Amino acid sequence: MKLPFKDRSQAGNLLGRTLASEYQNRTDVIVLALPRGGVPVGFEVARIIDAPLDIMLVRKLGTPGHEELAMGAIASGGVCVMNANIIEALDISQEAIEDVITAERQELERRERAYRLDRPPPVIEKRHVILTDDGLATGASMLAAVSALRQRKPLFITVAVPVSPADTVQRLKQEADEVICLAMPNPFPAVGYWYREFPQTSDDEVRYFLAHAWARHAPDSLSAVQNHD
Repeated sequence: MKLPFKDRSQAGNLLGRTLASEYQNRTDVIVLALPRGGVPVGFEVARIIDAPLDIMLVRKLGTPGHEELAMGAIASGGVCVMNANIIEALDISQEAIEDVITAERQELERRERAYRLDRPPPVIEKRHVILTDDGLATGASMLAAVSALRQRKPLFITVAVPVSPADTVQRLKQEADEVICLAMPNPFPAVGYWYREFPQTSDDEVRYFLAHAWARHAPDSLSAVQNHD
């Protein structure tokens, strides 16, 4: 795989093509993207395999003073995944952890209202879920997403990302049913290092992608898989 990717849309296009032979036009598949950066990637994946797109809300818990370093993540449904090694190594207090969790939970709830509006959550039970993001570093957010999804009884969980460190992929393979990653470069300074264009994705862009995806797959189409065997 040639790096860097041009942008998130190109990475999603390449990822969608990789997934197409296995997942294209299947009625039991749904793509869930991690906002915000994962949504442009997920939009291309869903478009190529002709599957519904929705969001999986997860918030990284940044380490106090080093916010880019994840000490864990939270997801919708009250799921919380912590990185005990980082917490111990940096001697982070329980009070500091709770402060970060409270702030990020408020942001998670804000995004739920901003992105979903009055749209009901998608059907997950008895479906094959493809979880996407623009890349993984520690994998904490994706681990939280997988844990949250397990509670909703999907048939199968595939984590599909353009780029990630190899050790993070191996960690995810212990939790997800399948992990597909286009590139695992070493060393791995940051996800954005592997993109020529990596601007922050805005709330308006997330709403734009979701509106177009939902227009292509209306809500009623989701109910068709509820009795899928």
